[in-house]
Amino acid sequence: MKGRALTLAVRDSRDRSLHFSGGIQAGGGGEEAGVPMRSFPRGRKTMVRLHFFLSPPHHFNLPFLPDAEVPGPRQQPHASEAGMVPCQIYCHGELLHHVQMAKLYQDDKQFVDMPLSSAPDQVLQRFGELAAAYNHSIPQQQLQAFIQEHFQSVGQELQSWTPEDWKDSPRFLQKISDPKLRAWGEQLHQLWKKLGKKVKPEVLSHPEQFSLIYSAHPFIVPGGRFVEFYYWDSYWVMEGLLLSEMPGTVKGMLQNFLDLRSQPPLLTLMMDRYLTHTNDTAFLRDNIGTLALELDFWTENRTISVSSGGKSYVLNHYAVPYGGPRPESYSKDAELADTLPEGDREALWAELKAGAESGWDFSSRWLVGGPDPTLLSSIRTSKFVPVDLNAFLCQAEELMSNFYSRLGNDIQAAKYRDLRQQRIAAMRAILWDEEKGAWFDYDLEKGKKNLEFYPSNLTPLWSGCFSDLDAVDKALKYLEDSQILTYQYGIPTSLQNTGQQWDFPNAWAPLQDLVIRGLAKSPSPRAQEVAFQLAQNWIRTNFEVYSQKSAMFEKYDISNGGQPGGGGEYEVQEGFGWTNGVVLMLLDRYGDRLSSGTQTAFLEPHCLSAALLLSLLPSLLPQ
Repeated sequence: MKGRALTLAVRDSRDRSLHFSGGIQAGGGGEEAGVPMRSFPRGRKTMVRLHFFLSPPHHFNLPFLPDAEVPGPRQQPHASEAGMVPCQIYCHGELLHHVQMAKLYQDDKQFVDMPLSSAPDQVLQRFGELAAAYNHSIPQQQLQAFIQEHFQSVGQELQSWTPEDWKDSPRFLQKISDPKLRAWGEQLHQLWKKLGKKVKPEVLSHPEQFSLIYSAHPFIVPGGRFVEFYYWDSYWVMEGLLLSEMPGTVKGMLQNFLDLRSQPPLLTLMMDRYLTHTNDTAFLRDNIGTLALELDFWTENRTISVSSGGKSYVLNHYAVPYGGPRPESYSKDAELADTLPEGDREALWAELKAGAESGWDFSSRWLVGGPDPTLLSSIRTSKFVPVDLNAFLCQAEELMSNFYSRLGNDIQAAKYRDLRQQRIAAMRAILWDEEKGAWFDYDLEKGKKNLEFYPSNLTPLWSGCFSDLDAVDKALKYLEDSQILTYQYGIPTSLQNTGQQWDFPNAWAPLQDLVIRGLAKSPSPRAQEVAFQLAQNWIRTNFEVYSQKSAMFEKYDISNGGQPGGGGEYEVQEGFGWTNGVVLMLLDRYGDRLSSGTQTAFLEPHCLSAALLLSLLPSLLPQ
């Protein structure tokens, strides 16, 4: 689905927040002595597994840091350096290389999700003996037998969990006029029970045998192959859970993220949604410092300076400064690197991890300007200043200012208010294109904007980070000029068909929300009507596929009617957390107008403008 790099925060016994990220020995120097802040690379989305934290040749045994504890009923057991070395199995090393390159499993993720049957040092010792016996060319049959003896099957760390605050008939269902959509909304509400998981206590008592890091609170997973919780997915999952009147579940997930957090940086936005529904100021007060730490990470580790018009502006980009193949996509990364000269391979792997950090793994968005923009080996994620990342951070700065004001800290409130204003000015100077009427990713090496269409180009409307009062009208014209409103089944992720999953013909739920909510928040009746029509398109696509397949999917192919999406590194997954969340949001906002049937069929492109004009007639006629 997507990918992330993980920044992990662990509380030590003095309640200090320590941050760690991929591949550096904990405490061994780094950006800030004693409090290393790094980025754990992962493919797809961030989840709390050890194998996403490492890049060779470094060693890292995070859960076993001296004087560290994972939130929960008791302190995480400590380990000797000799006895607990799971990252030499799950993150890098000869065992990982042999297994993944032998392609014992259709999906590389399967092996790194398999728990150990015995202590990791014993497993490594036995593997060393096996490798020596075959001169490090182990036959596949013997390798398979070794795995069966020393590893357990996938899924042993988690157990099903029914959220305690789930209840029948949440209020939002009463807003839905169409009986078929109301019944569908009820079924989606039921899915939260299917997607609920909790970590088994064995992961806490024997952490050295698992790649999953213990989390104290139950959570909602996306579904399919993704049986852990993920970072930016969970923002839209939480939106849906709050509509389902499940704030207790949301609070538990927030508590997990406050100790294990990642990119894109939506933790502050998650807190805001929870507070809006609960007014839990005490929880905010207890955790405001942790929210600040996440933004500090981006300031200290992902900042870039860009000059324009004689001025220098500070913005942020995705960048993971560690190479090595992603463990859960090891064979694909290794084979891709084989197409390049040896000296270029580490840089490729680092750019792949930056792409995973962005959530868009992978897309032509990160290939533009490379040697061959149709090939993944051209990836150059860190060379762009992304619109959506900076819009997310801009909104987080606004929310932090509001949070500190709420807590009576005017100095910190002013600090974040100033940071937001600086970012809005920088986004206008570097990312905004007046002629096109939208924001665009900035190519640092080429010194120009990438003018291709992506829904992320309009994220500042969603986040409220713009100063031009006419920006919405200009953005609406941009959508028309780009012919995006001609797509009847959803907003495409790009207009380039590269075979990558974050490209045409796929459409993703969170990207629909970025555009729809961005337009819907506008006072312009025309923008609001376009938002509704886009919502109607997306609802009908999701509903029709659900009617055919009795499942929700992570992405949809909008090229020939609505169908489950494809492309990328794995088969399309069903479940599906953030898709469900966005549908519930749209049913809540437009439930009195949305239709499940064909009586309000998809508007043909030439009809949309007429429909918009008709919708405005009442306001134009004399009263």
